[in-house]
Amino acid sequence: MKTLSRGALGLGLLTALLAGLTFVNTSPPSRAADTGRIEIDSRPITNFHIGRSETRFSPLEFVGGLEMSSTAADFGALSAFRFMQPGGDFIGVADTGFWYFGTVLRDGQQKPTGIGDFRMAAMFDRAGKISSDKWQVDAEGLALKDGVATVGFERDHRIAQFRIEPDAMKPAFDDLDFLIPKAELRSNRGFETVAFSNPAGPLAGAMVIVSEKSLDKQGNIFAAIVDGPGKGVFTVKRNGEFDITDGAFLPGGDLLLLERSFSMAAGVKMRLRRIDGATIAKGKVADGPILFTADMAYQIDNMEGLDVWTRDDGALMVSMVSDDNHSILQRNLYLEFILHND
Repeated sequence: MKTLSRGALGLGLLTALLAGLTFVNTSPPSRAADTGRIEIDSRPITNFHIGRSETRFSPLEFVGGLEMSSTAADFGALSAFRFMQPGGDFIGVADTGFWYFGTVLRDGQQKPTGIGDFRMAAMFDRAGKISSDKWQVDAEGLALKDGVATVGFERDHRIAQFRIEPDAMKPAFDDLDFLIPKAELRSNRGFETVAFSNPAGPLAGAMVIVSEKSLDKQGNIFAAIVDGPGKGVFTVKRNGEFDITDGAFLPGGDLLLLERSFSMAAGVKMRLRRIDGATIAKGKVADGPILFTADMAYQIDNMEGLDVWTRDDGALMVSMVSDDNHSILQRNLYLEFILHND
């Protein structure tokens, strides 16, 4: 175990320069039907701002993080995850076409110390087969409800539903109507966010999907309310050069969006934006304030997955994972924050 140092900054910047805007995978997965249990080496991240000890970043308070690695060839490309048990057991999807499962291990102060019981299994494509073609299994978004995992795929754009059976995942049992005209969805800029709204909020528990960067004529990002009385297409205001990589609803009904940008000059950045729940409605343009932006001076990488959960003591938690694109120059990170309302 060791604390990550400033050297990670230069490594991350080099990664950004080499990976470019598309974050291309550098090695294909094996696509075995079931890779089984995988040992994860987790190194703690104790300082989010590299070389500094502060923990408060606007409304976010850094709790801790992990840099995860493994000798297993299929490990990586973690594009979305959700907790099945708050802060503990989780399920996720990799954009190379894998399910992954595991548990966040913690110390007595509830800080993350490692990942346990981690395993992976190949996803099935639309035809119910294990496919070696990434475009058929490019899973990017994930939501959970009543034992069902709803997954957003890009390239072969679809919103598919699977029964959650960690030791025996099967093909999708349903494909949902995603409402957005398929011609408006860009090949590698499709569904990154799949999230259920708060049942007590203005959307009454409806499912919401948001694309990464499929833009309308006004330059806003296509999204939709998939079901419920408010069903319909809306857009999210694009703010700067950031693209959407995931999202989760807050208890009050607002949507927390994880966003990413890249430039040759600045490298990779991540951002959290709080979308006003009242602006999420058919035909409207949803928008909201930026909560926090982090650049390569912070412990970030290609941040792609987000979940919101409540800790036993009532703290509202925000957890994120990164996608290393199976590049030896990138990192798989797990980051955890308290979201304060003050």
